[in-house]
Amino acid sequence: MNAPDFWGVVERIRATDGRFAPEAYAFVMDGLDHTVSELDERRHVTAGELLQGLFRFARDRYGMMAYDVLRAWGIQSGSDVGEIVFQLCDAGILSRRPEDTREEFDGPLDLKQVLEDDYFDSHTPFDSGAAPDFD
Repeated sequence: MNAPDFWGVVERIRATDGRFAPEAYAFVMDGLDHTVSELDERRHVTAGELLQGLFRFARDRYGMMAYDVLRAWGIQSGSDVGEIVFQLCDAGILSRRPEDTREEFDGPLDLKQVLEDDYFDSHTPFDSGAAPDFD
């Protein structure tokens, strides 16, 4: 899909659900590409892998402003990321497996802690496909 088609889809999504800024959709797509590019082989990523990859990508791209940037775009939790992912799946931009659910993105995520603290330096990567528990 080329860029004009992507932005047209985003505008159609936002016409019925304006919770997220257009930039939030581009961020999820860019972060997904970044996450997949770091894998040994191209494959479907779990919700946990995607969240971890997206938040590392945000920290790399926006530094200590990552929390403020994502919050300004409407992303305040893993559930918000899940909503964007599933909106893009429903629009045909992304694909999902039959067993993938929005609930996999739910969890006690403290986005401010994840993005502003040295969280990933002191914690191990996610082992399961479910949303991480950042407690």
